[in-house]
Amino acid sequence: MDALVSSAVAHWGPRFTVNGVTVADFERVTSGVESWSDWCSAWVAMGAEHEALGRDALAEGRDRSAGEHLAQAAVYHHFAKFVFVQDVAQMRAAHERAVACLDAALPHLDPPGRRVELPFEGTHLVGVLRLPHGEGPHPVVLMCSGLDSAKEELRSTEDTFLARGLATLSLDGPGQGEAEYDLPIRGDWSPVAEAVWDFVGGETSLDRARLGVWGVSLGGYYAPRVAAALGERVRACVALAGPFNFGEYWDGLPELTRATFQLRSGASDDDQARRIATTLGLADVAADIVAPLLIVFGRQDRLIPWENAVRLRDAVSGPVELLMLEEGNHGCANVAPWHRPRTADWLAARLNAGPAAPHDVPAPHTTKAG
Repeated sequence: MDALVSSAVAHWGPRFTVNGVTVADFERVTSGVESWSDWCSAWVAMGAEHEALGRDALAEGRDRSAGEHLAQAAVYHHFAKFVFVQDVAQMRAAHERAVACLDAALPHLDPPGRRVELPFEGTHLVGVLRLPHGEGPHPVVLMCSGLDSAKEELRSTEDTFLARGLATLSLDGPGQGEAEYDLPIRGDWSPVAEAVWDFVGGETSLDRARLGVWGVSLGGYYAPRVAAALGERVRACVALAGPFNFGEYWDGLPELTRATFQLRSGASDDDQARRIATTLGLADVAADIVAPLLIVFGRQDRLIPWENAVRLRDAVSGPVELLMLEEGNHGCANVAPWHRPRTADWLAARLNAGPAAPHDVPAPHTTKAG
């Protein structure tokens, strides 16, 4: 196993398995990949097996099973391409299979989903909208993924919100997923926030007055940017493992992460990528965050140091809570039961999800005053 494969396994293993890859499949694929050049094709081959299960189920009229198989196949194809930027053609082919599998799965999920397109700067941003069971209009959570993730990876997290009466809008923003080929990564997400606000306002099934935002990794930076841009229009925000300034930690990032950022930011080399990364910062806008904010972070995060959580906590104007998980890695994927249900409960309570929502929960470990 070469250094890049070892790095991918070490940094992201728990993330794969908590977001839809079975442990057995993860071990089967990674144990057989000795060179990074084989990574994408190995995951595509495994994804194709699950895709075949889904297509067969569709042909036989077993729609629920088809949705489950195809959504899982989408995750496998996504992880084939997630940081495989050394061969863009192969990466893009895997991505197209991920998108196609998810699109085919959406009508058959429980609850079902719908592909949506948000007008944006002469083009559009693609998202997945899922509504909980019951009468609307529903409160809604905008879900922001990170540098190397996309809407195809968010099914298991969506389900925690949907079960509590919250609709989910999982969005590929600039530099992410379906937008990564035409729109570079940007630090200012104000235009994205306004596009989301306009879209939600046009959906009769959604209650724009009960809008929440959630983000993980670099999405844990984008979510606070949305909250800062929309101000009191956002009811609550969750930032999971996000940087306060992404460029400050450039030298400590894995080689695969730096290469991925370089490609998706449109940078010509590592130095330019570093300069662009420094524009992804919250110092100038954190005080504009007035909505209740829950920050979740892992003390053992090897990509973004935990001190970023404290910097954000101390910089915002609104009420803030910090849940620091002592054993948590980047994104806290290795301790998901310790934060995913609590996060969903926290958002449901603040978005007034109605009869489907649980009672409020005790505040996390640390508050701004603590």
